[in-house]
This record gives sequence, C-alpha cells and structure tokens, in this order.
Amino acid sequence: MPIYEYKAKSATQSCPHCGAGFDLLQKLADPPLAICPQCGAPVSKQISAPAVGGSKSALDDRAKAAGFHKLKKLGKGEYEKQY
Repeated sequence: MPIYEYKAKSATQSCPHCGAGFDLLQKLADPPLAICPQCGAPVSKQISAPAVGGSKSALDDRAKAAGFHKLKKLGKGEYEKQY
C-alpha cells in the first residue's frame, strides 16, 4: 500500500497536524482525502518523490566491509576473486 502526503489547502483554516502536512497509508482503490481527519479543514494530496533503492556500489562496499568475497565468472568452472 502506498503512502500519500496531504497538506492543508489554506494555512488559516488548518490545525498543526494538517498545516505542517501529514502522511497517510492508503490502498490504491481508496479515494483521496478531502478533509483533515483531525480538524475537518480541506486538504490536498501532495506530489512526493518516489523511494528508490540503494546503489549497487554501496551494497558491494557493505559486503566487502563485512568480510564477504565477490567472484566473477570467467568461464566454465573458472572464477576470479574481485575482492
């Protein structure tokens, strides 16, 4: 289920909860919120950056620091140790 971000449409008609913005876990089929669940002020859904996985190089660095080895296949039954 995705996490949606909401913020009050008007700063004068908002509570601290929706004035600063809040996150809500909703199903894809659920309609977007129109009002704040705490104060009833009108809210709008915000566009947020997607969460992207970590880089492969960072994973390699962590594996190397933990003492693991990485092997590269050269041919049939032949491997070269990279670290």
